[in-house]
Amino acid sequence: MMGTQRVKFTFMTQLVKEPIIYQLGQNFNLVTNIRRADVREDMGWVVLELDGDETEIQRGLDWVSAIGVRVDPVSGDVIEG
Repeated sequence: MMGTQRVKFTFMTQLVKEPIIYQLGQNFNLVTNIRRADVREDMGWVVLELDGDETEIQRGLDWVSAIGVRVDPVSGDVIEG
């Protein structure tokens, strides 16, 4: 079943320069849409919309968590806020 999920990723130092969002889209057949971000030398966060099969979204989020990225759900329209 297709769906959209909005999440916030928080990256610590060693992960900031890794192409995690690219890999998420490639490896899990998801469309990633960056809605808001703040990336610095030592940390960063990104609010993403993930579009795709709900099973793939969950598999992708499990992978992101497993490599050390903090994943939090986001509700509401972050463009408004």
